[in-house]
Amino acid sequence: MATDVHLAPPTAAPARTARSSSRTARAPRARLGILGWLVRIVLAVVFSFPLLFMFVSSLKPDAQIFGDLASLAAFLPVGNISLDNYAAVFDRVPAARFLINSVGVSVVTVALGIVINSLAAFALSRMRVPGKGLILTVIIATLIIPFETLALPLVWWVNQLPSLSVDEFGVAFTRGWLDTYQVQIVPFIVNAFAIYLFHQYFESIPKELDEAARMDGAGWFRIYRKVVMPLSGPAIATVAILTFLPAWNSYLWPLMVIQTEELRPVMVGIQYFYQLNVSWGEIMAYSTMITLPVIALFIAFQRSFINSIASTGVKG
Repeated sequence: MATDVHLAPPTAAPARTARSSSRTARAPRARLGILGWLVRIVLAVVFSFPLLFMFVSSLKPDAQIFGDLASLAAFLPVGNISLDNYAAVFDRVPAARFLINSVGVSVVTVALGIVINSLAAFALSRMRVPGKGLILTVIIATLIIPFETLALPLVWWVNQLPSLSVDEFGVAFTRGWLDTYQVQIVPFIVNAFAIYLFHQYFESIPKELDEAARMDGAGWFRIYRKVVMPLSGPAIATVAILTFLPAWNSYLWPLMVIQTEELRPVMVGIQYFYQLNVSWGEIMAYSTMITLPVIALFIAFQRSFINSIASTGVKG
């Protein structure tokens, strides 16, 4: 005798269970994401306090700066606000001349540094150089030597170098680079960390592109100029930032080798404000003026900077 078999319809319980477990797994990740953003916001606010205090204080007279230190008014543009401190900066020091000098020295150092350091890194990364691993190791090892150790010997060396001078009697060769623009630029063009960053980034670019270019008759310099460098935008931006910062912030070296006021950079100009009557409002105004270019540069290249650091730290 035939027996009817009734099959129960499939239940939706497993699907609901899977969705529920997926939501349960996403909840901790969402909380961690929110917590991460909160931590970033708190850190951004904390680190922005000195900059905010500097800018706000640059708009206040000295008496109000010290009077507001005990309250949140120190971070707020309240009270007797004006631009008098900025006007006083240009009356007290040749700030425009200092800014022009620093911009010129920094831009030339960055431009030459990108070209020379990338060429060195390209040779170590793409060309057959005997012992290039050892060469790269020695280059990186120079990072442990502090500049203060090299400063005095470097002063002696640059004072022995030939220099071309032009006067009313014509062109003549003299000895010594002291008190010149080139002494602020040439010693800092080659940078070990820049070579390392370029080398690591070049290693992430497929070498099959080199082989394809060589099949088309391209030489090494054309490969460097047409293939590798156009793909290295993040590395170029990173090196530009890391080269610009020490060039712009240079204080000890110009103080040692520059005696003429017309050649001094912005950082040396700070010492002018500590002579005779010290005005903290003027100091804050001058500090704001020389800080804004650095902030603007980083904001302009921050995405490329982060991408470059991430790519140089990942191999594979």
